[in-house]
Amino acid sequence: MINYDFFTAQLRFIAKKTEREPGGVDDTMQALERVINALQIHKDSFDVGANDLRVTARALAGVAGFLQQHILPEAVAAGHSVGEEQIRWTIETCMSMMAKLMSHAELNKDQKDIKIKLPVYPTERV
Repeated sequence: MINYDFFTAQLRFIAKKTEREPGGVDDTMQALERVINALQIHKDSFDVGANDLRVTARALAGVAGFLQQHILPEAVAAGHSVGEEQIRWTIETCMSMMAKLMSHAELNKDQKDIKIKLPVYPTERV
């Protein structure tokens, strides 16, 4: 089984760094925490309830944006190639999952749960 600990660690880092505000930001971080908790159990997949599709999509897009703007430049500047590769993978994966969640929400009119499976990390053998 592929080890996605780096991915959940990045999600957890952002969830902890984000200032909570009642409403939108707090709801988004709660959705992110549900993803983290599910990944701790299932390792490579998580379920998203119909009522949480859009907020979870926003949470994942926020992760990608934060990593792109704040963390990736530091990894590149430090010459940390493994960290850079993992961060880039997380950005791409979060954006892909966000698109899948939003498409699913639109196609199913926010009425159907979905299971999201993480893609294979590119350096792992299948």
